[in-house]
Amino acid sequence: MISYEDALARVLALAPVLEHESVDLAQAAGRVLRAPVAAQRDQPPFATSAMDGYAIAGHPEPGARLTVIGAAPAGHRFAGSVGPGQAVRIFTGAPVPDGATHVVIQEDVTREGEVVTLGGNPGPGPHVRPRGADFRAGDLLSAPRRLRATDLALLAAMNCARPSVTRHPDVAIIATGDELVMPGEVPRDDQIIASNAFALRAMAEEEGARARILPIASDTQASLHAVFDLADGADVIVTIGGASVGDHDMVGPVADALGAERAFYKVALRPGKPLMAGRMGDAVLLGLPGNPVSSIVCAHLFLRPVLRAMLGLGAWPLPTASATLTEDLPPNGPRVHFLRASLGPDATITPMAKQDSALLGVLCHADALLIQPAHDPGQPAGARMRYIAL
Repeated sequence: MISYEDALARVLALAPVLEHESVDLAQAAGRVLRAPVAAQRDQPPFATSAMDGYAIAGHPEPGARLTVIGAAPAGHRFAGSVGPGQAVRIFTGAPVPDGATHVVIQEDVTREGEVVTLGGNPGPGPHVRPRGADFRAGDLLSAPRRLRATDLALLAAMNCARPSVTRHPDVAIIATGDELVMPGEVPRDDQIIASNAFALRAMAEEEGARARILPIASDTQASLHAVFDLADGADVIVTIGGASVGDHDMVGPVADALGAERAFYKVALRPGKPLMAGRMGDAVLLGLPGNPVSSIVCAHLFLRPVLRAMLGLGAWPLPTASATLTEDLPPNGPRVHFLRASLGPDATITPMAKQDSALLGVLCHADALLIQPAHDPGQPAGARMRYIAL
């Protein structure tokens, strides 16, 4: 049995960074940018008016009377230039005419025909956004990064129509066990509904993968072999259950027969001790426990970091933060414990009263995994503890 840190390092060592592809910008939300993007032009590409008003030359003098010689709506540059005693009607976003240095907002002038009179306090101004105030041609949006909505707007402004992003990892999910039936089916009295696979698929797709739930494999080598065949081409194969050492636990023997190379089996963590990882052909093989909470917690701890590594975001554990315990925490044994917990106001954290690895309802109400190290002597209320946000 190896430590959680060692197990995660070994799993991440199995995860190659996947190839990249170019996609339309409209399809790039949530994708991982692989190559820096250089702006193709300044933004704004010309000095622009920040307000609706009148573009003038020089500093506005209270009471000055100016002749309006034209207009500059957004998208239409005024062709001439502005000299002393002149003004151009201008609108927000329009190019500032040649010769103009100041925009007097329309609330600070009165207009009669083609003459405007500046008010007694025209305001500080100059209400002009200089060329390149946001970014200059050649400025870079760095990579790797997961593209957010604001990143897409920036790429569009930089005139990038097809960014280079990591392709979607393909994740195949295999639930195992004669006791399982799919939701909507009628289970026997000795069967349960398969639930873990749906959580794992959602988690994988939230990280940017394309995940598929394969048919449930029964507790025979022939059935599991057949379902493994359906996973051909996957970048990650996730099995649920059947990875222990009981008479009906077939994942290990069948994976070995198919040429899998194990990186480890059994990890010193709670929940999730019977966890296996390795390679099967070109795929990362991750054998998760069958208990619902164990399976989902281990997917947070191992599957999500593996997918982030494959996407090019770095081979790192999930980020942690710290919070203050609201109650005493009893001593821990030889395995690091990831307790289901709830976050409270003022950066506080409270472990759930029940920590059984079969209780999905408890996990559903948790929003954090409180990390208690192995052999921790116990912590009093008020101690600071690390956690992973869910």
